[in-house]
Amino acid sequence: MSLQILNVNHVNVTVPAALEEAARHFYGVVLGLPQIPKPDGPRKHVGAWFDIGATQLHLSLAEGVDNYASGAHVCYQVADVAEAKEQLQQAGVTVVKDEPARFFVRDPGGNLIEVAQAPR
Repeated sequence: MSLQILNVNHVNVTVPAALEEAARHFYGVVLGLPQIPKPDGPRKHVGAWFDIGATQLHLSLAEGVDNYASGAHVCYQVADVAEAKEQLQQAGVTVVKDEPARFFVRDPGGNLIEVAQAPR
């Protein structure tokens, strides 16, 4: 499934280690972002990096962070916001805020995600 993400405005998200696989699935399968190799180093096998055109999304692990309490968010622009919302809802993702031309969901780690209509 692909949401036809065209742009990302914010780059790093965190989840607890216990939710790493669920978050990888969310970003890699539900959002359809291709995972890319991380460089050699002590965190090479922790978290994940995903490609979004000229930008990357880095999934990092952090304990003790309450992402549900935060309004910090990643914003994706999509070709068709109504279609993106329908695809996410069919995948079992709950829309937490719905506005004209954009809506918000949360990933498995509680990170807020804005999905906005790209300019046509």
